Amino acid sequence: MLPKEFITKKIGQLLLHILFWCGVLLFYTYFFGSGTTNFSYVLSFSIFLMPITIATTYVSIYKLIPDYLLKKKYFLFGLYSLYTLIISAYLIVISIFYGLIYLSDFKYDNMAPMTKNLLFIMVGVYLVTIIVSAFKLLKLNLKNAKKTSELETKILETQLKLKEQELNYLKMQIHPHFLFNTLNTMYGFALKKADETPEMILKLSNLLDYLLYQVDKPFVLLTEEINHIKDYIELEKLRFNDTLNVVFHIENISETIKIAPMLLLPFIENSFKHGTLKNGLLKIKIDLSCTVETINFYIENNSSKVKNTNKGIGLENMEKRLELLYKDNYDLKIDDDSESFKVKLILNTN
Repeated sequence: MLPKEFITKKIGQLLLHILFWCGVLLFYTYFFGSGTTNFSYVLSFSIFLMPITIATTYVSIYKLIPDYLLKKKYFLFGLYSLYTLIISAYLIVISIFYGLIYLSDFKYDNMAPMTKNLLFIMVGVYLVTIIVSAFKLLKLNLKNAKKTSELETKILETQLKLKEQELNYLKMQIHPHFLFNTLNTMYGFALKKADETPEMILKLSNLLDYLLYQVDKPFVLLTEEINHIKDYIELEKLRFNDTLNVVFHIENISETIKIAPMLLLPFIENSFKHGTLKNGLLKIKIDLSCTVETINFYIENNSSKVKNTNKGIGLENMEKRLELLYKDNYDLKIDDDSESFKVKLILNTN
């Protein structure tokens, strides 16, 4: 059973079409009635033209335009348009004979002036057809444009969701990697029953709070990231004791500038994890500064003479996160030579 709304819509469309064709009939009566007072003749002639006009118009708007023109089948559109023109022109010629034979009793002088001229009749018929076809074409183009816009919106929404899912997946990979290294350090201190263990637990607690509750935010203050970098470094200092030399230099850090959470910390973690002791000492140099438009980050650590071509999960994830969060707004350079491993990152903040 058809829905009531569908039936109501179709009835509304039918009434609208009837009203329009009544308007066309009035137009024909006025147009072909020019120069004559024989209203009965003009009305009958106009009524005879109506089926020709309606058929030509509907063939154009329901067949030629949607099936051939909009689908870019230009040859078929031109061919069938020519067929339609020939058939309709033939029927228009018959309308002249109708006016001459049935309405004027073969008396040419009794015909309305406008109905004697084939050109005027064709202008009247094809004018209606062209106007309706143009309106239909405009309507279809607007409809297609709306569908295209909706489709593009859905595609963008889908891409955004996929990027969010990918970003969340990358974050989930970073979490266990980071926790694994930190908990290993705490385990070693617990075995030793070291006095530094409470301080280590407090700093780890701060890091876990950042990891669990702040990392889901799109951006955090750069100062927050710096504070947790400092906590992480202090934890590593407790683990390395006298075998670690870390220089952390910060300059011109704005209190309002923001950054994606956990963006810099994994680079630092990577230096501790993959850095090499030389002469019994692991050297790490970190520089972080801000300008009006950029955040400049640099980290360097000792490296073994045998190059490690595998960047590891951490660095690969960071490159993917940068591409997702700062696409075309960052510059990352990684230099791994025989003596040191260097990372230079520039983020555009505008």
